[in-house]
Amino acid sequence: MMEWTKLVRPGISDIEPYVPGLTDDELQKLYGLKRVIKLNANENALGPSPLAIEAIREELSTLHHYPDGGSELLRDAIAKFHGLSAEHVLVGNGSDDIIKLLSETFLESDDEVVVPSPTFSQYSFGAAIMRANVKQVPLHADFSFDVEALADAVTEKTKLIYLCSPNNPTGTILTQEEAEWLLKALPEHVVVVLDLAYNDYSQNDRRVVDSPALFADPRVVLLHTFSKLYGLAGLRVGYALAHPELLAFVNRVREPFNVNRVAQRAAAAALLDEDHRRASRALAAEGKRFYETQCAAVGLFAVPAEGNFILVRTGDGVATANELMKMGVMIRAGFSGLAEWVRISFGTTEENEICMNALIQSTQRQHA
Repeated sequence: MMEWTKLVRPGISDIEPYVPGLTDDELQKLYGLKRVIKLNANENALGPSPLAIEAIREELSTLHHYPDGGSELLRDAIAKFHGLSAEHVLVGNGSDDIIKLLSETFLESDDEVVVPSPTFSQYSFGAAIMRANVKQVPLHADFSFDVEALADAVTEKTKLIYLCSPNNPTGTILTQEEAEWLLKALPEHVVVVLDLAYNDYSQNDRRVVDSPALFADPRVVLLHTFSKLYGLAGLRVGYALAHPELLAFVNRVREPFNVNRVAQRAAAAALLDEDHRRASRALAAEGKRFYETQCAAVGLFAVPAEGNFILVRTGDGVATANELMKMGVMIRAGFSGLAEWVRISFGTTEENEICMNALIQSTQRQHA
């Protein structure tokens, strides 16, 4: 018997691998369902940008060629969109890829990463790979950010701090005022990563947004993704906006060809699709109004939503999610510290109505 623990790098065996939930096909087969409504992954219910689909079709005949190793065409498109130079842009195989690259660039064993709790799990995963320690700072009771506690958690060993706004899974925002206060309070040796994956869905004027001041701060990394608003989750494209000197070091650990050529072309085309962007925001706003109104009407507490999903307290989140799966509706539960809650992605009008009816049935049975 091979003793693998003597061969693998120390700490690898302590990392819990990501275990995906049932797919819609598996759920359909398991319960004999004719239809499954998938509202568990914060995907865009409108689907991909039509301009992106057309770009994919045009690129299919060139799949025998390698992609552009530096994603130059896409970086130029992103830079133009944000009013920056291409040197401020790093493209990755989804935001997950960039989070891992940041970990590999900045972290060593026993360094520290500060994150709010609960939040997106990949921040801790990146730290675990490098054997860094994660300091979790609880959100306030209303799930708003406790910026003073985040600042107090920083030590001389802290290298990275991650802030997701709107936060996944709570849907709460970091305000511009809070971001500015935190940047002033933090020492120069801490890199601040603002993950804005869902920020384009929020209509809250107080939320932190891309700004010349943030672009100019050499400690700040702004993460964006094409998986949500642009509906390209299956292509895995994310990007970072940061100071060129910082990105020059991250590029040293980036693999060449990390974004495939179809994904690069589709993402560049999606940036030009203002109609799809507007329609996606409108659908999310409709979903927000629907769930907040319906939950209030039946006595279910929901956190005011700022992304394309909503956090609802049902009493037993896992039991609720399992009940809804049997009815053909996939939602998300099991987040650390959120045993009573479920996260529901916004779907089409019909999908939202079906989900809400199933949610009401489930909670009535639980409390009967």
